[in-house]
Amino acid sequence: MSGSASCPQSCLRSKAARSVAGGQGRLQTFPPPKPLLVGFSWTLRQPLAARRVGLRPLSKSRTRSTKLLRLIDLDFSFTFSLLDLPPVNEYDMYIRNFGKKNTKQAYVQYNEDNVDRDVQTEEVETQEVWTQHPGEGAAVSGGSERSGPLDAAAIVPKVNTPRLCSFLRAACQVIAVLLEEDRVALEPIWTPRAQDCTLRFSDSSAQLNTSLPFLQNRRVSYLHASQVQRRMVVSVHGRPGKAFAPLLDGRYVLCVWDIWQPSGPQKVLICESKVTCCCFSPFKAFLLFAGTVHGSVVVWDLREDARIHHYVKLSGCFWTFRTATFSTDGVLTSVNHRSPLQAIEPIAGSVCKRQSCVLSPFSSQEEPAGLSFHVASLDESGVLNVWVVVELAKADTAGAISDLGLLPGGRIKLVHSAAIQLSDSLSHKGYELRGSTQTLNVKFLPSDPNRFVVGTDMGLISHGTRQDVRVSPRLFRPQQQGVRPVKVNVIDFSPFGEPIFLAGCSDGSIRLHQLTAEQPLLQWDKSTDGRAVTGLQWSSTRPAVFLVQDDTSCVYIWDLLESDLGPVAKQPVYLDRLVAMTVVGEAEKTRSGFLALVLARASGDVDVQYLRREWVAPVGDELQRLRLLLREAL
Repeated sequence: MSGSASCPQSCLRSKAARSVAGGQGRLQTFPPPKPLLVGFSWTLRQPLAARRVGLRPLSKSRTRSTKLLRLIDLDFSFTFSLLDLPPVNEYDMYIRNFGKKNTKQAYVQYNEDNVDRDVQTEEVETQEVWTQHPGEGAAVSGGSERSGPLDAAAIVPKVNTPRLCSFLRAACQVIAVLLEEDRVALEPIWTPRAQDCTLRFSDSSAQLNTSLPFLQNRRVSYLHASQVQRRMVVSVHGRPGKAFAPLLDGRYVLCVWDIWQPSGPQKVLICESKVTCCCFSPFKAFLLFAGTVHGSVVVWDLREDARIHHYVKLSGCFWTFRTATFSTDGVLTSVNHRSPLQAIEPIAGSVCKRQSCVLSPFSSQEEPAGLSFHVASLDESGVLNVWVVVELAKADTAGAISDLGLLPGGRIKLVHSAAIQLSDSLSHKGYELRGSTQTLNVKFLPSDPNRFVVGTDMGLISHGTRQDVRVSPRLFRPQQQGVRPVKVNVIDFSPFGEPIFLAGCSDGSIRLHQLTAEQPLLQWDKSTDGRAVTGLQWSSTRPAVFLVQDDTSCVYIWDLLESDLGPVAKQPVYLDRLVAMTVVGEAEKTRSGFLALVLARASGDVDVQYLRREWVAPVGDELQRLRLLLREAL
């Protein structure tokens, strides 16, 4: 390292002063001396030379600076921007030129002291809680009163709402049944006519509480039992004989009952038109379909919130009367029925499920099982309409303009799928029928929902399919030759998978048909002494047992294994004649199996007759013995 050094200015001034004094007033000037050049690198290496020119040695300074540089380090703990100048848009340019007139800056806030620094130590949250077991009062646990995240989590527990609702619904049903049993055991006089109405072939009986205010002076016209939930029964009540309530006087009432809870109906429904037939949904009884005398099909969704329906206070108690969720009266097309409906039936099965996927808004994983079915409605002119049951994804409380028949807030609707004209097919059978043939009922084969049979008023039973596929035989005829004006009032398929069905006629004859033969396997002409058969149904617990009702208020029990010539039990009812009948029961998987007759009487009463065990419990190999009997009848 090299460098230079010069004489300071004070030395020059002293030399000039001396020249003035020595020159006796004359000012003499001297040229400035040449600068003295000092080599610092050499000076550092030789300290004695440095002392000669009056400089301090640099060895200690150099040593100190070297040590300090080892200890000093630059701190880059935070950085900041010296200039941040974003591009100016048109609005900012306008404000800069014209928006700051008549304004002045008052103060500036920099927020330069708001500096966050991360630390390693976190605050530990603590909470004091206590519990006591066994508890001596309502409070068995507690904690500090300080509110915080832990307290909020403790106050609001996680609850599985759907699971809780399902549990409460099942628990309430069990509790209601137990309360009904206790009420009957402690107060047997609340149904005084139950013991008097017990039939000879019944172990016991119960009476549904039809003495409610809104059921007074209303006659029962129809009964139907669910084929899945065997305890559910619907009763159709006509208009009252005298005025009672403005909302109910001009309407028909339908009551959904659980026979194990006879003190009151589970749901109460109202309809403006007379109901001629009805049925439940085939997988779970939460939908009820009904046909009316005006040709409309109505649907009630029993899951709907009661707040969207009518409330009426009767005798100090509030009752909910549910209006129809959907009615085909709002479908202004030519597919509506123009004649009174005679039958309405659900169509369930694998074929129906595949077809319903086209119109259903759900995927195969999301679609509920109860919506994978069709409903068929038959009127007396021979028109068979097939409807698809559709559930909307979201209910509209304001109503839908496109669905005029949908109740505001409802989610179930019917979409027309197909129409089959049965009267045309009956006229081409080679029979000369007098006038038009009237169709009375329809039943679908349980194992194949594409096939169905239709009863007529000429003693013939038509056999057809939904896809217009040729079937054999086309007709099921009685043993008598020719065509007679005999109505086939009732048809019922065997619930045990056998391809056989029973038909009850207005001349009192009962026919047992097989699907592969035109003539009946068995026919009984005098079993009811010529009285018209109005009710006929297979037993749900025994394959060889069925029950019959005639129009003279008489009930018959048939057991084909005991006798294939006539009924094995007969019970006439004289005091309060029967107007409708249906059969409920569950197979004896455990000791809780039962079979019961639900009977509607002319006075409006409805009673349940629990049959004796001999009609409920199946005998050994009963189904095999029945098949052998049918083979012998061929």
